Amino acid sequence: MREFVSTIASKGRVTIPAEIRNHLGIKTHNKIAFVINEDGNVQLKVPRYPDIDSLVGVARSLSEPLSWKEMRRIAYEDRFSASYEAESSTS
Repeated sequence: MREFVSTIASKGRVTIPAEIRNHLGIKTHNKIAFVINEDGNVQLKVPRYPDIDSLVGVARSLSEPLSWKEMRRIAYEDRFSASYEAESSTS
């Protein structure tokens, strides 16, 4: 087990050490979850959304509805972009 120490700034902000961010796979603007276990320990983790109800409020509203075809095109572009970024960071 390794321990990483960080300082809490005046506004309650904490810098998450790079090794922890890398381990969790989190990047700038990602969400993180603080979980208080029954035994009182606090866990830092990447939030997972177990069902559709848990997604309420996560995404903003669309100004106009999108067609299924348009949603698939956007999802494809996002997936391609994420794959390209991952390849670029390992080069």
